[in-house]
Amino acid sequence: MQSDKITLYGKEFNSRFLLGTALYESPQQMRDSVTASGAEIVTLGLRRQNPSAGDGERFWQHIRATGCTLLPNTAGCKSVKEAVNLAQMSRELFATDWIKLEVIGDDYNLQPDPFALLEATRELISQGFKVLPYCTDDMILCQKLVEAGCEVLMPWGAPIGTGRGLLNRYALKALRERFTCPLIVDAGLGAPSQAAEAMEMGYDAVLLNTAVAKAQNPPLMAKAFAGAIRSGREAHLAGLMQTRQTASPSTPTIGQPFWHQQPGKA
Repeated sequence: MQSDKITLYGKEFNSRFLLGTALYESPQQMRDSVTASGAEIVTLGLRRQNPSAGDGERFWQHIRATGCTLLPNTAGCKSVKEAVNLAQMSRELFATDWIKLEVIGDDYNLQPDPFALLEATRELISQGFKVLPYCTDDMILCQKLVEAGCEVLMPWGAPIGTGRGLLNRYALKALRERFTCPLIVDAGLGAPSQAAEAMEMGYDAVLLNTAVAKAQNPPLMAKAFAGAIRSGREAHLAGLMQTRQTASPSTPTIGQPFWHQQPGKA
């Protein structure tokens, strides 16, 4: 297959698998999983670090060792002010203007607050950030985020950490049909087959964390997801057959069955 790179904010990547760096038993397990995944972008929840104690710097060294592009995120933030402040802090610490923007509106299912997300997006883009917003599959919210300047959208498949897969296929397909910008399914995937399905739908990439970090063998699960994402992408490019309401024979029915034909006779 010819080169099939994904472009995010003008930067090209070979891998369509973005991997989170939280929840692993050790930094070495995280690094082994990143290597097995082939990911070129990894996320880091800055709010879970302790910059005053140097935790951010230590973890940054582990991230650097992977050779991946860092995508800091504002996981755990519940207000515009909190998210903007954390994004500014991440830019100082990690020297990047890329930010995965999360503004949580509900503690029960960690659903993004659409109003605060949009307000924070507008503010951060005005400050020169390249915002990758974690959002729901709401069409209008996605329209507003694109109008605000987002070049990438990251709708959820299901609530974070649930592993329930693509809960609203209709909405996700509608987003794919409506938007030409890169779409990344972010959160809620629990099995490689779910990632493959997202890619078959035409999504450009998959971002996940828990499904790999909480597997019994995280590096092996990372490898499994990587294979599923490649397969799903290739299936999308190959073009899936149209589904039918009724059966259709897969072999010709004209003429005699081959076992009735005699050698040498037509």
